[in-house]
Amino acid sequence: MKKESFAIRFLYGTIPGRCLLKLLVLPGFSRAAARYLESSFSRWMVPLYIRKFGVELRDCERKTYRSFEDFFIRKRREERLLIDREEGHLISPCDGLLSIYSIGKNSAYWIKHVEYGLLELLQSKKLAEKFRGGICMVFRLTPGHYHRYCHIDEGCMEPEVRIPGVLHCVRPIALKAGPVFLRNSRAYTLIHTEHFGDVVQMEVGALLVGRIHNHPLTKRVARGQEKGYFQFGGSTVILLFERGRVLPNRQIWKRTQWKRETDVRMGERIGEAAFTCEACKTHDI
Repeated sequence: MKKESFAIRFLYGTIPGRCLLKLLVLPGFSRAAARYLESSFSRWMVPLYIRKFGVELRDCERKTYRSFEDFFIRKRREERLLIDREEGHLISPCDGLLSIYSIGKNSAYWIKHVEYGLLELLQSKKLAEKFRGGICMVFRLTPGHYHRYCHIDEGCMEPEVRIPGVLHCVRPIALKAGPVFLRNSRAYTLIHTEHFGDVVQMEVGALLVGRIHNHPLTKRVARGQEKGYFQFGGSTVILLFERGRVLPNRQIWKRTQWKRETDVRMGERIGEAAFTCEACKTHDI
């Protein structure tokens, strides 16, 4: 696994760093950072970022940007989205490092060596029970990844749930200090999909800004349709599936058991439906 940067090791591995971190995660700091990143004064960061993380500008709709934030939320050219359209194929909702877990009997599962109860994560006893025994997929986005995400299937959505929290880093070193996801702001939607039953798609914000921007709710969504994007800050997408609804890619499953993440691209096939589902048709649209 890639070694953590000096800054992350300082913030989470030293007493002075943890004191500084308490200031960095305050909402006021995030707002100030956001204003700067949205201003033209931040444009100098763009070429440095491109070189450091090897961003492929040929994939992007535009080559010039008015601010760092404008660059960070860049869109891919339509012909470079590469969405798998095969019926029954499960696609990745985003670029990221993927891990796949079973949701245990006690409605708990592991994300990078830390156990999380679904009830705590979702703050809904009904949903936590619904997904007990199912599958949890965690997509960890690094700074170099594309920070837009899409819907994984055709279906209809319930109203979005927003859970405010302290923005916090989701890097592995941070996870060792405690259940970081439970401190982060997050948003999730229950989606009644055509091929995978009811699915929860959750977006988790992170240090420094980590803002979640989801597009206005629509009655119907399509596979590959953009759901939203993260503004600056490392971020995470989580998918929850009911028991018996999805067959994950075997190699990704095995790599998770070996404590390895798998780099995936938005629209890439990562599994398949266990059986065809008519769940969406039973709900008012």
